Amino acid sequence: MVFGVIGPTLRLRLPEEADAPALFRLASDPEVTRWFSWGPYTREEEALAYVRRLPAQRERGEQLDLLIDHREHGPIGITGLSEFSRRDRRAVVGSWLGRAHWGTGANIEAKALVAHLGFGPLGLERIGSYANVDNARSQAALRKVGFRHEGVLRRFHRHGDQVFDVASFSLLADEWRASPLAEVPVRFEGEVPPAFVP
Repeated sequence: MVFGVIGPTLRLRLPEEADAPALFRLASDPEVTRWFSWGPYTREEEALAYVRRLPAQRERGEQLDLLIDHREHGPIGITGLSEFSRRDRRAVVGSWLGRAHWGTGANIEAKALVAHLGFGPLGLERIGSYANVDNARSQAALRKVGFRHEGVLRRFHRHGDQVFDVASFSLLADEWRASPLAEVPVRFEGEVPPAFVP
């Protein structure tokens, strides 16, 4: 299946098995996965297993993860939507980038592409996001693209044997339409995976 969201310098597309070596290189950095419930990768097979489980998750409408493919640098990370509620027209966005691409503007463009997808073809009215309460960089990045802080969810995220509080953020459809994210030129290719069509 071909599907993509294309912006000025980035293309979001469905990950393929051939992307596993690049994902392994990016996510074997402990700083990249510091706040996640997984990682860092220690073997390329872990990245391959991740890519291989995605088609079933897409078919069930659970998770729509997309590779962030830079026009010049190739794969630089992952972004995606999960925790879908069709009734409430909402989902949660999560993203990660290789450390070399922090602070380059790639996160802003990737969030713009996800917002165009979510508030456009997917018909969402709300996109939420979470960040560890101690992850100031992630929280600042969400605020920078227009997400609003809503509060703290206590003991919400498990990472191994530890449980962490997370800051909750959201962006609503009307807020997105009035934001600079909506002005980023975007085009779509192919068809949205059927399970996510409203």
